[in-house]
Amino acid sequence: MTPIRLFDTYERKIREFKPISPGKVGLYACGPTVYNYAHIGNLRTYVFEDILRRVLEFNGLEVNHVVNITDVGHLTSDADTGEDKMEVGTRRTGMTAWEMAEFYGDAFKSDLRQLNALEPATWCKATDHIEEQIAFVQDLEDKGYTYRTDDGIYFNSQKLNSYGYLARLDISGLQGGARVEQGGRLHVTDFALWKFSNPNEKRQMEWVSPWGTGFPGWHIECSAMSAKYLGDFFDIHCGGEDHIPIHHTNEIAQTEASKGTRLANFWMHGYFLQLNNAKMAKSKGDFIRLETLVEEGFSTHDYRYYCLTAHYRTQMSFSLESLDASRTALARMRQTAYDWGEPGEISEEYLHRFVSYINDDLNMPRALAVVWEMIRSDLADEAKKATLLKVDEVMGLDIGAWHPDAIEAPAEVMNLLQERELARTEKHWQRADELRDMIAEYGYVIEDTGNGPKLSR
Repeated sequence: MTPIRLFDTYERKIREFKPISPGKVGLYACGPTVYNYAHIGNLRTYVFEDILRRVLEFNGLEVNHVVNITDVGHLTSDADTGEDKMEVGTRRTGMTAWEMAEFYGDAFKSDLRQLNALEPATWCKATDHIEEQIAFVQDLEDKGYTYRTDDGIYFNSQKLNSYGYLARLDISGLQGGARVEQGGRLHVTDFALWKFSNPNEKRQMEWVSPWGTGFPGWHIECSAMSAKYLGDFFDIHCGGEDHIPIHHTNEIAQTEASKGTRLANFWMHGYFLQLNNAKMAKSKGDFIRLETLVEEGFSTHDYRYYCLTAHYRTQMSFSLESLDASRTALARMRQTAYDWGEPGEISEEYLHRFVSYINDDLNMPRALAVVWEMIRSDLADEAKKATLLKVDEVMGLDIGAWHPDAIEAPAEVMNLLQERELARTEKHWQRADELRDMIAEYGYVIEDTGNGPKLSR
């Protein structure tokens, strides 16, 4: 294997990746705030993170993959003002905050499964780790990094000389040109560790703390939970590019103050997917869900392939036309691979070239070009098939599982189809008919054949 080289946002350069513990990698990814569905821009970041994990494992490394779920504390303003996004979401949905967190959390996990993303070793929710977050804030308080205002406990960013290094922030410029309301904060870059509940309102999510009843700030959860599951200094921390200037900058500050480390050896960030030259945003409601693409006749694997066509550190401008091109390419790749028949011996030459690109900061566009070069080559079909199946361990396109009658449907449809088959096996014909009708509501019909049910749109 060629050495793995990854771009580290903290150092602003590509560095050779060597695990802190030989053979093992600690990987933490910032998960969603579950007040709405994830959009395809969010999901592009998780496809990048899945590719990262697959590349690490392809190189023989054991990955401890942790993803958090933010179900409290993410305020509507980056200035630590406004309402908790979860509280706002409850008025839109009519659900309780707890119900909403479960609903959108499950929807997010379903999206990842449909995109063939590997399941993390640990899902951790902010509300399940209040004790750890309180302890972290107490440690910062004991070390003199906090102060109290009317609305919470804040981190004094100016007590840390390295504050803002990740984003290369011009602290003096921010202070002099501040346009945000600082409230009781001492400095514009200070941030909330613990927010007090409004005494005139009853919050759905609040806890008793040494400072008063309230809830944790957004940033403290990741520092506390990553330390619990991966230690005070682990290998890689991932997220979207929008996390660089505030969320990840503040995570690093908290951990430097408390633990004396920058939290992770590598900081990696996926770039935006733009719609009409503007970033998609859940808070504005102008976004496209994965389910929307399925309703338009695309498969979830079409979108995964589409994400592979651009480097994770470049922004993509989304269009249905470009997604259609990816659908055509994937369909051709699958049909060609199916026609090749049984696999033979792997081509070491093409495999080596593929690995050289994936190990070069996850250069999937170049790696994909090598795959297509191999497909068009005069290499024996059985060698092509074996090599394609091997590299698909990284691409994650399920090439080997596809056959001409295959059809991809949402997880909900496939679950109903399995339940219907069980009902038919147990001769519960009325229930089977009900399930068939439920599947039809999703836009799919079933043909019962001698080889089992055949699903079509």
